[in-house]
Amino acid sequence: MKRLQKVASSFLLVFSIYISSGFSGFAEERKVELADKAASAILIERDTGTVLYEKDADRKLPPASMTKIMTMLLIMEAIDEGQIKLDDKVRTSEYAASMGGSQIFLEAGEEMTVDEMLKGIAIASGNDASVAMAEHIAGSNDGFIEMMNEKARMLGLKNTSFKNATGLPAEEHYSTSRDMALIAKELLKYDDIITKYTGKYEDYLRENTDKKFWLVNTNRLVKFYPGVDGIKTGYTSEAKYCLTATAKKDGMRVIAVVMGAATPKERNGQVSKMLDYAFSQYRTHPMFDRNQPLVKISVSKGSQAKVEAVTSEQISILTKKGETVDDVVHEIVINENIEAPIQKGDEIGKLLLKKGEKILLESPIVAAEEVAVASWWHLFKRTIGDFAKKTS
Repeated sequence: MKRLQKVASSFLLVFSIYISSGFSGFAEERKVELADKAASAILIERDTGTVLYEKDADRKLPPASMTKIMTMLLIMEAIDEGQIKLDDKVRTSEYAASMGGSQIFLEAGEEMTVDEMLKGIAIASGNDASVAMAEHIAGSNDGFIEMMNEKARMLGLKNTSFKNATGLPAEEHYSTSRDMALIAKELLKYDDIITKYTGKYEDYLRENTDKKFWLVNTNRLVKFYPGVDGIKTGYTSEAKYCLTATAKKDGMRVIAVVMGAATPKERNGQVSKMLDYAFSQYRTHPMFDRNQPLVKISVSKGSQAKVEAVTSEQISILTKKGETVDDVVHEIVINENIEAPIQKGDEIGKLLLKKGEKILLESPIVAAEEVAVASWWHLFKRTIGDFAKKTS
């Protein structure tokens, strides 16, 4: 599940693309209070990660079932890397079936597909489905918890500690609004798949059996706020009412997090207020799609001579409404001495969006495919071929 970053000095390859409009940066923000009834809150734009509003966003609090955002992220990464498929069968252990709280009432030994388990997690917040998937991916529940915390470290989250895959109360299980937003941002790299689950208001499991089970999304905004298609609610008596929501409108996707609201109505109302604010005040200017090819890079000692570098995420520029972008230069910075073996998704450089000397955005670019180490015979033939081309 880990993607190794290559640490190396860099040289600069400049690919300048000028956008014809005018960018003047953000105007001075007026003070706004959008989540006065929450213990903690944050509002960010997804593509750039720009914080549009925050309140005590680094306060450590129990995240309750918003924990499952990390659980879903690791599931999506396993799918993306080919470790599992949506139609794979997942067997429920006795431990998974014993989970209390929100559940889809899995029985020990019962099998469901990854697709069905994701429905149970994303729509119904199933604790049993979460643990069943944790065990399926990592081999054990404890192994999956290690993966969750390792992923948090890789994302640079310093105020998050996971003790389970469900969000059920546990000592030293905590996170923050900011960290939840960043995990959601990472999950939404897969928005073309995951929002088909998180954005569905109702569905069924065991549909063609006498145990047909109706799923209703715990996130009511999916039905009642246009554009909302995720992500996860949470509630325990300790955490109170929490929600990490995402919505997309006119090409802009935002993420709003509220923790510690007293009632579901207050939680939903404050998230709605944050979403209203984002869509009324800001605009996203898309620049690159995720996995968009950028340039072919030479690979030393590889089974192939070059690997394609692609974007690792959707890349955009954010402005206040009414402002435009102008004279934005795109620069591709490639790591020096790229050498096999390379795994799909390994970072091999960065894409910079710049205006003059100011860096507006920096995003990793990654290998589009795996490149194995070449055999000595393969390298010998390539050398002879290259020599022949030069002398012909």
